Amino acid sequence: MEKQIKILELFGGIGSPRVALRNLGIPVKAIDYVEIDEKAVRSYNAMFQKELPYKTQTVVGYDLKPDILIHGSPCQDFSIAGHQKGADEGSETRSSLMWETINIIKHMGEWKPRYVIWENVKNVLSKHMIKNFNRYLIEMEKMGYTNSFEILNAMDFGIPQSRERVFTISSLDGKKFDFDTLEKGELRPLSMFLSNDYGKQHIVTQPSVLSTIGHTGIKRTTVIKDHVYTITTRQDRTPAQVIALSDGRYRYLTELECWRLMGYSDQDYYAALKANPNKEGKKNTALYKQAGNSICVPIFESIFNKIVPHLYEKH
Repeated sequence: MEKQIKILELFGGIGSPRVALRNLGIPVKAIDYVEIDEKAVRSYNAMFQKELPYKTQTVVGYDLKPDILIHGSPCQDFSIAGHQKGADEGSETRSSLMWETINIIKHMGEWKPRYVIWENVKNVLSKHMIKNFNRYLIEMEKMGYTNSFEILNAMDFGIPQSRERVFTISSLDGKKFDFDTLEKGELRPLSMFLSNDYGKQHIVTQPSVLSTIGHTGIKRTTVIKDHVYTITTRQDRTPAQVIALSDGRYRYLTELECWRLMGYSDQDYYAALKANPNKEGKKNTALYKQAGNSICVPIFESIFNKIVPHLYEKH
């Protein structure tokens, strides 16, 4: 039997790395999972119910030996929408939690994860944020890591969602991860992800959204055609995206469609829905949020296909 790959998920959301490893059939041991959003924890536990559930935790004081550490520290304060507050160490922004990852690795002693993967919005490379991003790279180098980063778009991995994110992969083997070797996927048609099963709560009624259809700029609503744009934690505020119906009305993407467009299976979604049921006729804000905060699963699948064989070689 192949050795189990041990992963540590910090700010883990609904567990897209673990879903990717599961989809690939790679034996995995999730030695810990940290997430402050209790509803996301409920979804995670429901999706991986065969494992012992994890409770909401802090991110200090670990004595762990993961092969891969994945952290997607909250991106709001790196994003333009988050007003670019930054990630200065010791600050009160959510994104300052990225420094907790550095501290956790430092406190691991001689053992360090062979790979550390960090995903975030591409605005971390902007002139407002690049200083902190570079400092992160420097701190990883001090601990013996070789860094490589790239902007990856979900559309290049088969998902019809234009979602650009920065992936930083730090390795201990002295070699830069070659993003050019990642296997891409043929773009699947949007129709494969959409459903006719929507309710009245998904019909667009807000004047602020209807009045900005066809507009440009920040206050805009885009009509979805062959692909969707970045799925956010809220669908019903501008900038928004909607689907045109045959009767002249418009509707939002459903919660299930958003999960599909992040690479999750319907089984994953319905497990999370059971753990976070919504009131009849109301949007499930928790499941929208969890999709918007997640990481596109097929991108992780492609990354793990490249790095996991090296982990087996080392053991």
